[in-house]
Amino acid sequence: MKLVIYFIVGSIFSAGLIISGMTQPIKVIGFLNVFGHWDPSLAFVMGSAVLVTLFGYRIVFMSDKPRYEVEFNLPIRKSIDVRLVLGAICFGLGWGISGLCPGPAIASLVTGSIELTAFVAAMFAGFYVSPVLSRD
Repeated sequence: MKLVIYFIVGSIFSAGLIISGMTQPIKVIGFLNVFGHWDPSLAFVMGSAVLVTLFGYRIVFMSDKPRYEVEFNLPIRKSIDVRLVLGAICFGLGWGISGLCPGPAIASLVTGSIELTAFVAAMFAGFYVSPVLSRD
């Protein structure tokens, strides 16, 4: 049942990205182009997502535990360290250069684009290499 829920939630997320146009790199690049033809639509999508999450989490945390897990699995590290800053810089560079972040890239794979496939393959390679390079 848990996999079905993951699939449904992932499908809703992907549909939201596609409907809002956030799978189009030009939308992201337009948002980042604050000194040119700025497109604020990404800020609206992100703000709406934060608002929904704010209320959604309040509802979810009214329960003692998640429905399909034993306990809530929340991050425990809250410090801003060098790894976080370097990771954010790398993420931002990749996002700015490509116009894609992980969610929209994966949702866009259905287009069959070889460029997107290469981007996602490199992204997953980074997911694999990162823990190996930064063992605590």
